[in-house]
Amino acid sequence: MKMHFCIPVSQQRSDALGGRYVLYSVYLDGFLFCRVRYSQLHDWNEQLRRVFGNCLPPFPPKYYLAMTTAMADERRNQLEQYLQNVTMDPNVLRSDVFVEFLKLAQLNTFDITPKKAYLDIFLPNEESIKIEIITSDTAERVLEVASHKIGLCRELLGYFGLFLIRFGKEGKLSVVKKLADFELPYVSLGSSEVENCKVGLRKWYMDPSLDSTLMDCRAALDLLYMQAIQDIEKEWAKPTQAQRQKLEAFQKEDNQTKFLELAREVQHYGYLQLDPCTCDYPEPGSGAVLSVGNNEISCCITLPDSQTQDVIFQISRVKCWQVTFLGTLLDMDGPQRTLNQNLELRFQYSEDSCWQWFVIYTKQAFLLSSCLKKMISEKMVKLAAKNPEMQIEVPEQSKSKKYHIQQSQQKDYSSFLSRKSKIKTAKDDCVFGNIKEEDL
Repeated sequence: MKMHFCIPVSQQRSDALGGRYVLYSVYLDGFLFCRVRYSQLHDWNEQLRRVFGNCLPPFPPKYYLAMTTAMADERRNQLEQYLQNVTMDPNVLRSDVFVEFLKLAQLNTFDITPKKAYLDIFLPNEESIKIEIITSDTAERVLEVASHKIGLCRELLGYFGLFLIRFGKEGKLSVVKKLADFELPYVSLGSSEVENCKVGLRKWYMDPSLDSTLMDCRAALDLLYMQAIQDIEKEWAKPTQAQRQKLEAFQKEDNQTKFLELAREVQHYGYLQLDPCTCDYPEPGSGAVLSVGNNEISCCITLPDSQTQDVIFQISRVKCWQVTFLGTLLDMDGPQRTLNQNLELRFQYSEDSCWQWFVIYTKQAFLLSSCLKKMISEKMVKLAAKNPEMQIEVPEQSKSKKYHIQQSQQKDYSSFLSRKSKIKTAKDDCVFGNIKEEDL
């Protein structure tokens, strides 16, 4: 599956000899990931091509004459498409050439040198463990270190992930993004500029039935138990009064197994809840709270008359979706590092034998898209298990677990587009254009 890479802006810069070059701002999941030159990406592509040959996507050609604005815009679009397409191959994603280049690019962009450091990893009970890392350690490596410290079985690492989590007022919790395996948590945390943001460890699957795979590992059981309690306390999971009383009794007895068995019957158990947002259903401007999990998007919609309506969209009836950037980018040389303005996710849905588009306006559109992709990948794994002749590879699973699927079985579900309206820049030589991303 492709990553949420985009290059919404590029800038003309002068080098030490007075020459001009273009610096591209690469964003991942809406956050500035790195700034790189074309020559750096070109050299990286050559290294990848020596390892993987012609299976890589085409790389934008060199221009030996001065570029016009249209040419520069076209190159930016092509580089963006290249970054998105090259991440389709899980073998490329895991390769040293891929990871080492992006590590160096992220370090250099934020002027971080590799050195020993301590990083707090917050568990679902909101207590933290302090681990010793190198600032250049990837999220995959940091997860391994944290898991080793709490005794989590190595073969279960693929069921968990590291997230940037914002802890708000009155105990509110908001998942900002999931850290990609090749990201550097130390750098991403420091550069996010999200207030009260921490690195958190949470389970990373949307199918609650997968809990059964983890129950024999004590550390995994502890994590599931802590997260279930947290989700209920934060009202992400919604037990009935009778369920709540039984859960409290099991909690007093510290009977984790019974607690989790009952918790799996609770509404929205194991779902990820997004911050309040707006949608265009049943009418434009309707407020909504989205919970995503178990192959559905559950929406609690507040109507203009303050009444609420619960609407459920089944993932099996979603044909495709796209994320669109609607906001502004200001002060390109300043601290602006996030696409934290308005984003929308629109999806095409089959209802009453007709395909309709539904639009959700949320700053967590990239996170929502990641959840949708995760649910689809889990469905594909289940499908492969039922049909041994199929082969599927899911890159987000741990390296010890691989599945393979024929290319003919893969579908293109999502895209990422931008709108030029409202775009303002602090520099006249910034180049903007359409952002288009094929996620799957």
